[in-house]
Amino acid sequence: MPKRLPSKYDNVLLDKTTKPKEKMTLLATMLHSEKTLTSDFFNFFQSATDSERGTCMSALTIIAKEHPKFLVNHIDFIIEQISAKAPRIKWEASECIAELAPHYPDKVVLAIPRLIKNMGDEGTVARWSTARALTEIAKANPATHLQLLPLFEKTIVKEENNGVRKVYEKAMKSFKKK
Repeated sequence: MPKRLPSKYDNVLLDKTTKPKEKMTLLATMLHSEKTLTSDFFNFFQSATDSERGTCMSALTIIAKEHPKFLVNHIDFIIEQISAKAPRIKWEASECIAELAPHYPDKVVLAIPRLIKNMGDEGTVARWSTARALTEIAKANPATHLQLLPLFEKTIVKEENNGVRKVYEKAMKSFKKK
């Protein structure tokens, strides 16, 4: 990891008096007010700790829910984060893709190979976020059904966690109704 450079984001992320959820919201507001993700953000992200990068990805997920258009030019960056080693970065990137899928179905399909790799992740939250992202992609882009629906069916059979399994089951029911 590169040496950490001072950043304007430090004011938010390093403040010990601010609760984690507040940090995410403050960072999301700060990023969105800049009108685009700048090189300053990407430089900061590269030198940040995993915890800080997780908070950054959480902020991007908030932005994806409220202002998806803001992230359209950064979908590739978000997709890259799906392969992060740190679980929180991985699952927040998947959540962000899930939020963007209805708005940019043709762009988020590029996340499918990385998401498929995470279907077997040891972390339940990573698998749940992956399930959510994949099912949202499938809902938004019917062209993915041939590739994804058989994977969903296999995962329903072998998935031990009820919460993860239910994400796939719910999606499969919605596809059968159509």
